[in-house]
Amino acid sequence: MSANKLRLGPLPKTETVKLTFACSARLKADLDRYAALHAQAYGEAVDAATLIPHMLEAFIARDRGFRKHPVSST
Repeated sequence: MSANKLRLGPLPKTETVKLTFACSARLKADLDRYAALHAQAYGEAVDAATLIPHMLEAFIARDRGFRKHPVSST
């Protein structure tokens, strides 16, 4: 899969905060499969739990409706 790049590119090093969530078995299987493809594409082993925050960040960054609302200073 080296010729085909995934939408989620190489993962940057970031500060993290632990968050736990539940998902369907089907979604977990898809995330595991995506993690395997990501490892093949970028040559670095990664698990689904590591990918999830980056996928969510990319999703939010592309959400026009979300970006239209200003960040509150609370």
